[in-house]
Amino acid sequence: MTKAKIAVFASGSGSNFGAIEEACRTGELNAEIALMVTNKPEAYVVERAEQAGIAVAAFRPQNFDTRELFEEAILESLRDAGVEWLVLAGYMRLIGHTLLSAYPARIVNIHPSLLPSFPGKDALGQAIAHGVKVTGVTVHLVDEGMDTGPILSQRAVKVIDGNVEKTAEAIHAVEHDLYKETLNELFSR
Repeated sequence: MTKAKIAVFASGSGSNFGAIEEACRTGELNAEIALMVTNKPEAYVVERAEQAGIAVAAFRPQNFDTRELFEEAILESLRDAGVEWLVLAGYMRLIGHTLLSAYPARIVNIHPSLLPSFPGKDALGQAIAHGVKVTGVTVHLVDEGMDTGPILSQRAVKVIDGNVEKTAEAIHAVEHDLYKETLNELFSR
C-alpha cells in the first residue's frame, strides 16, 4: 500500500509531532512526513523536525497582510512537497478557508478533551475548573469552527485529583496511540 504524504502542523515543543515521526519511521503509521509546518519558527518542534531530516516550512503570520496570503504561502509549500493530508499536532491557529478548500475532509486535528466539551485553548484547565472526573482525547476532521469538525475517534482519560501534570501525561500517552490508530484508518480508506 502506498504511504500517505502528510504535513504535520505544530506550534510548540512537538511531542505529538515526535510520536507521529517515530510511527512513520518504524512503519507503525502508513505515512511519510513530507513537511513540518509551523507558525513559530523558534518553537522546539523545528529542531525535532530538522534532527529527523524533515523539511520545515516556517511562516510568521504577522509577516503577511491577510490570513489568505499567509495560507497561500503555506499552500504553495504543501503543493511543492506533494502533501495529501494535513495533520495538526498542537498547531495553535485556526485553519482558514484557503487551506480548508484546498484539502476538503483531509485536515485532521487532535484535541485534549472529549469534544464537544472543552473546545479551544487549555482544555485540561477547563475540565478541571468544571470538576469533571473524566476527560479525554478526540481526533476530528477540521472545519471552519474551533474544534467543531466531525469526530473520528475518542478515548476517555481519568482526571487524577489534584494533579494536573499527571493527568496531562496520561492525556499525552493516549493522544500518541489514538492519533496513530485513527490516521492509519483514514489513510487506508
